[in-house]
Amino acid sequence: MDKTSATMIGEIFPWHPDEISGAKPARLKNFIDGKWVEAKKYKEVLDPVSGEPFIQMPDTSEKELAPFIASLARCPKYGLHNPLRNPERYLLYGRVSGKLGDFLRSSDGEKYFTRLIQRVMPKDTEQCRGEVTVTATFLENFSGDQVRFLAKGQTTPGDHLGQEAVDYRWPHGPVAVITPFNFPVEIMGLQVMGALFMGNKPVLKQASITSIVAEAFVRLLLHCGMPEQDLLLIHCGGQVMEKLATNPVVQFTQFTGSTSVAERLLELTGGKCRIEDAGFDWKIVGPNVILSMVDAVAAQCDRDAYAASGQKCSAQSLLAVHENWVKAGLLEKVAGLASKRNLKDLTIGPVLTWNNEMIEAHIKRLLSIPGAKIQFGGKRLTGHSIPSCYGSFEPTAVYVPLEQILPNLDAVATELFGPFQVITTWKSKDDLKLFPQIFNNMTHHLTAGIVDNDPDFINYMLGQTINGTTYAGIRARTTGAPQWHFFGPCGHPAGAGIGTIEAIRNVWSQNRTIIKDTNALSYTE
Repeated sequence: MDKTSATMIGEIFPWHPDEISGAKPARLKNFIDGKWVEAKKYKEVLDPVSGEPFIQMPDTSEKELAPFIASLARCPKYGLHNPLRNPERYLLYGRVSGKLGDFLRSSDGEKYFTRLIQRVMPKDTEQCRGEVTVTATFLENFSGDQVRFLAKGQTTPGDHLGQEAVDYRWPHGPVAVITPFNFPVEIMGLQVMGALFMGNKPVLKQASITSIVAEAFVRLLLHCGMPEQDLLLIHCGGQVMEKLATNPVVQFTQFTGSTSVAERLLELTGGKCRIEDAGFDWKIVGPNVILSMVDAVAAQCDRDAYAASGQKCSAQSLLAVHENWVKAGLLEKVAGLASKRNLKDLTIGPVLTWNNEMIEAHIKRLLSIPGAKIQFGGKRLTGHSIPSCYGSFEPTAVYVPLEQILPNLDAVATELFGPFQVITTWKSKDDLKLFPQIFNNMTHHLTAGIVDNDPDFINYMLGQTINGTTYAGIRARTTGAPQWHFFGPCGHPAGAGIGTIEAIRNVWSQNRTIIKDTNALSYTE
């Protein structure tokens, strides 16, 4: 950027995260056809930490959807650009992506979005900053000519001289992007940019609690040179967005969020949808203890389960530990690290989709399983002003005996989207044989971790499981989702990916084959 200062930030954004309060709420707007537009009604968004209303979000109604539908309809099915029409726009978005990356990489830009995330999705500063950094690197990766390279095709020789098949990556046209609260910059930024790169015109809707982050990103996009007709932003409830996403003008929807909504969208759109929904993610710790790594493995287990208060689609939900690691003190170390998390530095914070009553009911359900017990935690947080509509619970683990997991898999594999995990232990090869059955009978297969340095053990587990993003080795994790490798589920034909060239191509474009047959004459020697 030419300048990265508080003055420039004031020019781009109408609010600063440290100044938003009940006395000075941020008032959001929809973006349609190059204009910021007020809605007829607004609703208040509560500060997840203090409980005070601090954001006024448009409560857009179904009756206000007509301008969005009309704008999307002006985008043809062949997109705003494709390899044979307006190809200069690939270069335009390479420049836009570079400028966006420069802003997020700058000190002022990084601080702005780090703090904005923290205001609406309370997690510690390192977690918020990491999200901004990943997004900045992604944008840098697709600067210059890299957007053009996303649309690279291939050719196949024909049956005779002058004939060949040319495969192109073609946009969907008018599309919808629906993104969650837990990574309000990263998931939204990567998916929206992928849609724009490939020539689509997206309408963006983010979860209500964090929709201010989506608006800030759109304002930054405009500042960095995105043509104002290329994107729509809507603030609304889920039912209203469902009406918009299922309108016939929308050719494709990418959804990240809850399983129930994902399944409903798949049905309502007739399958014209790619999803990244829930992930009950597991980690197995193998038999080969490396004593010098016990602290590191414990720290990773703690981060995987409890960073961002467990509100990651890739959070560690089931931890299976070999008795050799139990004897080495792994579980005690995880419990000790979890107990140090606190509200002051937001290493533990509000749970935005599960309240305390729901959390306690799930724990009670698990404790009804024979042999189950509280491993650690299990209590509500105290001394705070988190509103009762959100959860406020200490990092918790419930132990369930291995032999009880398959008979009670429905309860055990219910994802509690908060600071919670199920722990079990194992010791024999007969025990090990149970895990592929357990893992593959789960309904979702997003991430997994296989902790060991023995290639035979790692291959045994990898060869019999299907999780889309699997970390293997002594440093294996379940959470990560950086920009340099594919991140997404396996085991579902509608599964969406994020981050890489392949993910963008597969989600935001489709194959078009043109068979060229141009020779009028046949030449022979």
